[in-house]
Amino acid sequence: MTVFRRGGRTRLSNPRAGRIRLPPSPSGETRTSRAPCPSPSPSQGRARRLTRDRHFSELRPRPWRAADFRPRKRFQLNGGGGTATQKYRPANMNPSNRFNTLEEIVTLYGSDNDTESVNLQLSTLEGENKNQADLTDTNTSHTPETSGKGFKAFRHPEPQGAPGVIMIEKLINSIREYLKSDRKGVLEKLVFLRSLSTLSHAIPYDETTESFIHENLSQIQNAITILVQQEPLHSLFSPVRQELFIAITDLSCQDINLLLGSDDKSNLFSDLIKSIITLPSIKTLSILQTVMPNVQYDTESLYRQTFQAFCEMLQCLVIQDPHLENLDQILELMEPWLQSTKDHERERATTSMSQMLRCLSRHLNLQPPLYFQKLGSLVALMALLCGDPVEEVAQEAAEGIHYLLHITLKLKGITGDRKSRQNIKDIMKKCKELLDINNIKEFYSNPFKIAQVFEVLLSPNELVQFIVTTLDGLKNLKHPCTQQSAGELLVTLVKSAETRFEKVPDIMRAICDRLPIISQPSARQQAINIVSLFISRPKYTDAVLNHLLYYPIPFDRHLAELWRTLDIDLPNTTWILWRLLRKLQKCHNVDQEKMEYIAVAATEALYEIFVGNKLQAAMYRLFPQLLMALLIQVHHSIGLTMSDITIPDDMYLSNKDISTSTPLSFAIQATKTLLLRTACWYEFNVMEKRKGWNLLEMEYFHLDGVSLLANVLLEKHGMLAHKVLYLLIPLLNRGNEKHRLTSAAFFVELFQSPLARRIPKRYTITRLEEWLYHENHQFRVLSLKGMDSLLCHHQGKEEAIKGMIPVILSNLSETDEKIVLFSINVLRSLLDTMDFTTLKTTMQALFSLFSDFRPNVHLFAVNVFGDSIKMVKHKNKQDIEGQILESLIPLLLHSQDENEAVAEESSRVLTICCRFLKWKLPRQVYNKDPWHSNPSGIGVICKFFEQKCRGKCNIMMQTMNYIKNHQVQLKRAAILFTGLLAKYMDHNELRMKGTEWIEEVLRPLLQDPEPSVRIIACQALCRVQKAGAEPEPRPEACRMRKFFNFIC
Repeated sequence: MTVFRRGGRTRLSNPRAGRIRLPPSPSGETRTSRAPCPSPSPSQGRARRLTRDRHFSELRPRPWRAADFRPRKRFQLNGGGGTATQKYRPANMNPSNRFNTLEEIVTLYGSDNDTESVNLQLSTLEGENKNQADLTDTNTSHTPETSGKGFKAFRHPEPQGAPGVIMIEKLINSIREYLKSDRKGVLEKLVFLRSLSTLSHAIPYDETTESFIHENLSQIQNAITILVQQEPLHSLFSPVRQELFIAITDLSCQDINLLLGSDDKSNLFSDLIKSIITLPSIKTLSILQTVMPNVQYDTESLYRQTFQAFCEMLQCLVIQDPHLENLDQILELMEPWLQSTKDHERERATTSMSQMLRCLSRHLNLQPPLYFQKLGSLVALMALLCGDPVEEVAQEAAEGIHYLLHITLKLKGITGDRKSRQNIKDIMKKCKELLDINNIKEFYSNPFKIAQVFEVLLSPNELVQFIVTTLDGLKNLKHPCTQQSAGELLVTLVKSAETRFEKVPDIMRAICDRLPIISQPSARQQAINIVSLFISRPKYTDAVLNHLLYYPIPFDRHLAELWRTLDIDLPNTTWILWRLLRKLQKCHNVDQEKMEYIAVAATEALYEIFVGNKLQAAMYRLFPQLLMALLIQVHHSIGLTMSDITIPDDMYLSNKDISTSTPLSFAIQATKTLLLRTACWYEFNVMEKRKGWNLLEMEYFHLDGVSLLANVLLEKHGMLAHKVLYLLIPLLNRGNEKHRLTSAAFFVELFQSPLARRIPKRYTITRLEEWLYHENHQFRVLSLKGMDSLLCHHQGKEEAIKGMIPVILSNLSETDEKIVLFSINVLRSLLDTMDFTTLKTTMQALFSLFSDFRPNVHLFAVNVFGDSIKMVKHKNKQDIEGQILESLIPLLLHSQDENEAVAEESSRVLTICCRFLKWKLPRQVYNKDPWHSNPSGIGVICKFFEQKCRGKCNIMMQTMNYIKNHQVQLKRAAILFTGLLAKYMDHNELRMKGTEWIEEVLRPLLQDPEPSVRIIACQALCRVQKAGAEPEPRPEACRMRKFFNFIC
């Protein structure tokens, strides 16, 4: 019937008929199609075309010619009895073939000629004029001929044209009744859906229908949502799903969108997809039919037609949208099913996508702006499916990727700039190899060719999508061949497009996030190989390192495995290790309140690389830089915890990591591993035996640990030590203070090497002099240590250092023991170059250290004092004699020192002094027994020194200075010597000077906590008092009187 449309023009209706029944093709495949009424008149055919144009576009697109890789012949149709031409003519059909209760009025959905070939000429970029094609593709292996049972139910009279006013009213009432009804069985659902489908075709012609649909759209959508949710996911016993897809398709043709645009619509779309994709396999459905006694349909045929209706719905959605926004959303919902682990689900998803791409490629009518943002993901998904172990899936994917290539070429021609359009010819030449492949098995058995072809077409963002999606293929444990295909695709794409990636951190993030999920070792290695490829390219090295270093430390086992198993070509290993090393070194150049996180992460990364030992050649080559950087990192890490590190805001560290891990432990273990991996086993063992690692971990002794390691390295691996020496020359004035200190400690220790003689003076003597005036006492220690090393191992350096003697002498008063000791050592080496004045000053300074409480300082001072006496020339002996006399009693008393080394050295130097004075010491001086246990011997010694020094020096005053010494033995010896000295002194002189001052010193010692001191003090006090009260004894006194006086 004729219906008047708005605007005054008449338009013929589009009658809907049942499903056609097609005989099987020679290839064994069948198809179903929604067909027009039998024997349409020419005017009706024209009306159909006008209606279709009204629904979709006023401008007929000129589609690409696409290759069909499935061998099929033209269909022989039952009703017509002839052979189908390029646009087949459907024959009369039995309405029961569509499992319907209502006769339908449908828009024609025919099939294009399946045997068209791909036109490889460059002119196809501009499009060709060709015969008009239908809008959907119903060619699928899932839709064989229908042979099910008809549904015996009430039917409306079959209309011969578009619905009239009465029919529209009935349809509206039927829909309203369903929306208000509570009881909704299968029959009611089918009547509702077919009424909705039929009514949709009156929308272009009837304002009442259009108004009704739009006013009740939300109720209709809710009803369809409930209907979908009520359909069982494990069985298919009614055509409700099929009618659902048909109704949504018809509404979509009238620009009524029920599936896209909002969250509710997307949820409905997702449920629709799930309801068809998750159905059991055809075999399972057939088995279910045999065990269900009351099934009214042939399940296999019903499934195939339902799936075909689903494919037509998808095709309608993408054809309807010239901006491809619908395609983007469909792909988002279909992606999980394209990656499903169940073969039948993956096959359905792949077939539907291939059908959709085939239809879109033939009827592509793009209009900017384009909103398809997932081209890279779609290419990757289809490429992975080309390697699917299920042959049907691989074939469908192979066809789909061909259609997608045509779409992509057209897409890039629209969205690309002028330069891109000029490159289209080159791209087509590269695509020709792929398009010329006629054997589909050859194509899908080599999916890496897809990466080679599409690489030039994909933008940088789409390349990232391709990689991220392909990475998901590595998680497929069920099909190792899929993992293999994914690995080949990734490697091929990265190698082909190595200069075109922009969002490398996103790729790294995707790989790191998926590593814990990929459990297959070979698949994990393939993912790590991609990281290796990126990090090997100098353009991306820093980007990859920056991302990998911002993961929580200590690294989890997956990221640690990545660092350890990096597979990098030998020429690139040094570059990568150098860039990682530079990340660490930059953190040492500035002073900061908190250590940067990247310093700790780089140290841990170096440790993991050392453990993996994949970059051994680079480790040997960069050994000096690595060793010094790690030692400096150790110095910076002393005393720090993870809470003292500047943690990035977007990073979370667990309390366990903070409490159990420290930056110092990471640096120490990295240093140890470096020594082991570079065959420095001797150095490692020495550091273990001498507690060198403990020294490195302590703030005050860190430089001692560095010096120990430098000494051992120079001893065993001189070549490596020399490389470090030359490296340190420019580093000594770089970085912060800890950086310079560690470098200086290693540097001065290597002065023992013969190569140090070749170093210019400005890098040795001049620098040491600068450090000697440094406010940091550690630099002064290193300066003096360096001078000592130069003077000991290299001749001719004395003259250059001699000018620093005044500063060195002033250092003898420092409280830092190291400074004093090194100063004394340097003075010892410079004694030969000193003039008499400097020598005398030096001896006075050394003599002042005889009473120092630090044993080593005292020992060194006495030792060098003795060496100084040997340096005095004969003409200067009288000038120095007073200084030597002043040192006699201190040396004598220190021969009783509790430190054996000091006692022996004092006795030795005392001998040197007496020889200088040409005295012969009594043999009792060399007796090592304590004086209080040998009273007669100490009497001889005391009498000897009293006689020799009488009138030359005040030995009583020298002795009194030691009575309050902290050492018990020295205190005891000084008290005993004082008492005996009072006995042998000139009593007249003693009475003249008075003994009160001596008694005042001795009397408090009577209360000393040490008993032996109290006894000896009492005896000494008696001797002093007696000596002060009596005159000097006459020589002729009897022996008995002498003995009595002695014991008193």
